[in-house]
Amino acid sequence: MKEYKSIKRRKSNRIYVGDVPIGGESPISIQSMTNTQTTNIPKTIQQIMQLKKVGADIIRISIPTLEAAESFKIIKSNVKIPLIADIHFDYRLAIKSIKYGADCLRINPGNIGNKKRISEIINCAKDNNVPIRIGVNAGSLESDILKKYTSPTPEALVESAIRHVEYLDTLNFYQFKVSVKTSDVFSAVQANKILAKKIIQPIHIGITESGALRNGIVKSSIGITSLLLSGIGDTLRISLAADPLEEVKVGYDILKTLGIRFRGVNFIACPTCSRQEFDVISVVNQLEKNLEDLSTPMDVSIIGCLVNGIGEAKVSTLGVVGGSKKSAYYKDGIRQKNKLKNEKIVKDLEIQIRKKAKILEKLQKNKI
Repeated sequence: MKEYKSIKRRKSNRIYVGDVPIGGESPISIQSMTNTQTTNIPKTIQQIMQLKKVGADIIRISIPTLEAAESFKIIKSNVKIPLIADIHFDYRLAIKSIKYGADCLRINPGNIGNKKRISEIINCAKDNNVPIRIGVNAGSLESDILKKYTSPTPEALVESAIRHVEYLDTLNFYQFKVSVKTSDVFSAVQANKILAKKIIQPIHIGITESGALRNGIVKSSIGITSLLLSGIGDTLRISLAADPLEEVKVGYDILKTLGIRFRGVNFIACPTCSRQEFDVISVVNQLEKNLEDLSTPMDVSIIGCLVNGIGEAKVSTLGVVGGSKKSAYYKDGIRQKNKLKNEKIVKDLEIQIRKKAKILEKLQKNKI
């Protein structure tokens, strides 16, 4: 893998969601959320397993009803990945979720109700050593704060968050992280930058309700990248109106591009033109799909012609340079004697990538 200049991250306390550390210089974790009906236990478990397969560190599940809470209890006993119970309005569901094994709660204290109810949640969380995410969203700010600022400005979001942080402090509860989210990229970035200077807790980042796949990826990438480059962000979610698996993949792509965290194959591919000697787009798409299970980091360049192909291949773990009928194949920057037949590139390159992954995994284990 290429080496990058490291980003200086903001200092924060460390908490644990299950066995996943958040903050305190631990790796930036990637979250997603199930979009199945929680009461459909088989489908929810299936989706959790799929999310885990593509690299999700933590998964959030909505608990809107008592029936959903009872389903959560069964789901939790059948999976081995930290689960966050997402609770709104009913404090009793939060308490029940903790007792049913939730590794963390996500609550918006503003819609839970009075302080007595919030205190009951906190006391239960404290007794069971369960952390909490204070989640403040532009769409659900307290009425008095909205009245003061007239709209969900960055300052309004932060004031709401600080109100809840200070309240948890009075209860001597410190195992929490904070998020301030809005669908407006500039407001979200500004709110997080203000918040980062006011608290020492871990910060969860994301652009909420960012939209469908393409638009959501663009918004999330701009906002999250801006924050990460500023050293802000201990855990993240890419919120998309799309398959949750895409949220995890995009999250890793952002971290990978910034040189923060690596997982799986980083494909370097040309945008294609009339010089390409094979169908680069179909090859890359098929390999990405076939190799979703691979977690070993490596760079693989797939370039359809000689113009940039050799240069990229020389600095990649594995590389293919398009040629007529057969393409040149590079390993660790060295051109190999055998070429790959263009009609078999997907099959042959997948074999080589998996072989290389096993070698790299073994080397990594020996280092440890």
